Amino acid sequence: MQVAGCKDKNPVYAEMNFYGVITEIWQLDYHLLKIPVFKCDWVDNKGVKVDELGFTLVELGRIGHKSDSFILASQAKQVFYVEDQLDSRWSIVLEPPQHRYPCNVDDDVNDCFAQPQVLPAVDSFSENDDLGLPYVRGDCEGTWIDN
Repeated sequence: MQVAGCKDKNPVYAEMNFYGVITEIWQLDYHLLKIPVFKCDWVDNKGVKVDELGFTLVELGRIGHKSDSFILASQAKQVFYVEDQLDSRWSIVLEPPQHRYPCNVDDDVNDCFAQPQVLPAVDSFSENDDLGLPYVRGDCEGTWIDN
């Protein structure tokens, strides 16, 4: 959805591509939900063109959209930039195959991106272990709490 400004009452639904470089990765932590966000340097619209062979070229030095630098990580696609051999100001945009997540819009985000937690194997122990307390750190101070 594209809007012209904060008072625009007629948003336009269209496919528009923006090209940029990630400068920072943030994670918004709402305790029950964590949302990754990318801060990017976006290429100005005048710094994007399509050549006669159909390749998209961007001028990475032409930064624009400075007041709108954040996107959700789910809105991003990975691309690679290869310097144009004829004009070093321009870079060719190459898009690798995208990874698809098995999620729908209505899925719970935590279920969608949940990765199986694989814990390492640990030797079992008993509170009555004759060896003492092998699972207590001795290299720092602490407070012993009995339940």
